[in-house]
Amino acid sequence: MIRVIMHGCNGRMGQMITSVVNDDENVEIVAGVDKFGGKKNDYPVYEDIAVCDVNADVVIDCTNPEAIEGLLTYCKDKKLPCVLCTTGLSDKQLADVNEASKVIPILRSGNMSLGINTLIKVLKEISPVLKEAGFDIEVVEKHHKMKVDAPSGTALALADAVNDSLDKKCEYVYDRTGRRMQRPVDEIGISSVRGGSIVGDHDVIFAGLDEVITLSHTAYSRSIFAKGAVTAVKFLAGKEPGMYGMSDCI
Repeated sequence: MIRVIMHGCNGRMGQMITSVVNDDENVEIVAGVDKFGGKKNDYPVYEDIAVCDVNADVVIDCTNPEAIEGLLTYCKDKKLPCVLCTTGLSDKQLADVNEASKVIPILRSGNMSLGINTLIKVLKEISPVLKEAGFDIEVVEKHHKMKVDAPSGTALALADAVNDSLDKKCEYVYDRTGRRMQRPVDEIGISSVRGGSIVGDHDVIFAGLDEVITLSHTAYSRSIFAKGAVTAVKFLAGKEPGMYGMSDCI
């Protein structure tokens, strides 16, 4: 049985992961951490991970960037692997995560779903061919109105998959309102839509002369992310220190 600390247990994703784990005989949540109360859980909940004294094998993090420093300190002190689902991290925080991966195993992904990670693999294969043929590349992401970071971590992961596969890297452009000029060749536009209860919708558009190819992924439920996080837990438990991704365990 893999014992898990759910960091951010009372948020929407934390509760969804709790529900998925309840149906999995190989994983158990032994403690939760959340500074906001109001929900009943079948495990003890602490307001700060620093005071959690429950033995565990892995931590799942679904909180916000403000909690990353304390999370990394705790995991390094306890030598606990961490499945890091939080997006919107600053460059410094990403550097801290990379530094921590020298001490503990960390699996970080902007999106835990099988579909998105399969799409990432496909993009790495087709992007060089289409870019060489003169196709312009745009990423459009749509999420619910409660999402605070933009662009989404998934949109950036998709753009990175494209860019990393190219010999000549492109610049990311998030806003064109301040300029009046023709679209440069070497850029990837990333656009964000926020509204309603959209769980997650991502399009990667390859626009060429007289033809357009669009690769799309739509999430209808957060359960796909929760299931992916549990898959990541099973992969990461017992691993050596290092930085891992969903492609390693799918």
